[in-house]
Amino acid sequence: MRRILIAFATTVPLICAAHAQTTESTSTQTFVAPKPTDVLSYNLIGLKIKNGGNDDVGEIKDLVLSQNTLSGYIVSVGGFLGVGEHYVVVSPEAVKINYDEKDKKWTATMDATKEQLKAAPEFKYEGRWKR
Repeated sequence: MRRILIAFATTVPLICAAHAQTTESTSTQTFVAPKPTDVLSYNLIGLKIKNGGNDDVGEIKDLVLSQNTLSGYIVSVGGFLGVGEHYVVVSPEAVKINYDEKDKKWTATMDATKEQLKAAPEFKYEGRWKR
């Protein structure tokens, strides 16, 4: 009987410690609520970008995500009806996205000319990014 009590007394703390280790969980948030200032991707794709002179300089065609963060906009420059388009990736900080409550319309502006965008390094939908 004494052996059973000693075995029980030494086993219970081990079981409790093991249980405490397995019940710990990491806090991962699964569901979130969008904020009123958030923008959905479908509001951006196809959005024309204008410069300070109100000239069309490009169109947002895609988004670049890097480690779950927006790292760039793929912008189409030039071309007509999809022919001769030149794609460049611009920093999200270079493009100002706004929503006009009165007109219920999204706008995009950036401080660049069409020529500057055409001269930027070209992005190609190939390899890993092939459509």
